[in-house]
Amino acid sequence: MNRSSRRGRIVQGSRLIAVLGAFVAASALTAPASSAQQADTARATAVALASTSDAVLRADVAGSAWYTDQATGKVVVTVDSTVSQAQIATLRKAAGDNAGNLKVERTAGKINKLIAGGQAIYGGGGRCSLGFNVRSGSTYYALTAGHCTNGGSTWYTNSANTAVLGTRTGTSFPTNDYGIIRHSNASAADGRVYLYNGSYRDITGAGNAYVGQSVQRSGSTTGLRGGTVTGLNATVNYGGGDVVYGLIQTNVCAEPGDSGGAMFSGTTALGLTSGGSGNCSSGGTTFFQPVTEALSAYGVSVF
Repeated sequence: MNRSSRRGRIVQGSRLIAVLGAFVAASALTAPASSAQQADTARATAVALASTSDAVLRADVAGSAWYTDQATGKVVVTVDSTVSQAQIATLRKAAGDNAGNLKVERTAGKINKLIAGGQAIYGGGGRCSLGFNVRSGSTYYALTAGHCTNGGSTWYTNSANTAVLGTRTGTSFPTNDYGIIRHSNASAADGRVYLYNGSYRDITGAGNAYVGQSVQRSGSTTGLRGGTVTGLNATVNYGGGDVVYGLIQTNVCAEPGDSGGAMFSGTTALGLTSGGSGNCSSGGTTFFQPVTEALSAYGVSVF
């Protein structure tokens, strides 16, 4: 369809912002009310686990990863093949009296940095968020917002611009709002979306959103947020001649730096964060570039 022939509702005004540049679930350990002594023990266990986790962090052993397993009352530490027995002993020593709270597991290979959907990427002097990693044959790419990729040709995974993500191979903004970056290291492309609680969501396909659909968005400023699709084929006027057509309108909040981040429902990719109004304190409206259009434009697919 000719994009210029589509005319959704134009959103204008100074309150409308392009989200430019890029839930921690608190679980309470509840003790039975019948025993103050049991309550004290429960609190001590939570404190001990937190202290153990902090000790592992301070030990600073590269090639290690850890999380607190509330079910077993252990801090589970995974170490890769580069971690020696002496370094494991260092972890235990750092934990001190809490060493018994550690459960050390070894994994094959080396733990490498990966960039997943929703995580921060840097280029053109700003920060955006990666949408979805995609592929064409054996070549891997990252999709993000076009107003991001317009700003720079080389993209990085750190703010110091020393860890290269890849090179822009396409960008489309305004009219559309999508861009594509070719990964410089294909093994770093992660087909999942980061949920900002230590876990990831595997994305197995792409689809078209529908009104009333429950969706989630992942972005490097405000993490994981949820809401509902409220409209389709929206036209947004960001000012200065920047008009974008065919966007998905939602009541999901977003803030500057969330641009390009992944919108999805379950395991289905739906959109790339374009822009909107409001924030994640008071709420807002956010618009998304349909991901199926970007996939078609570049001849790529999710994996």
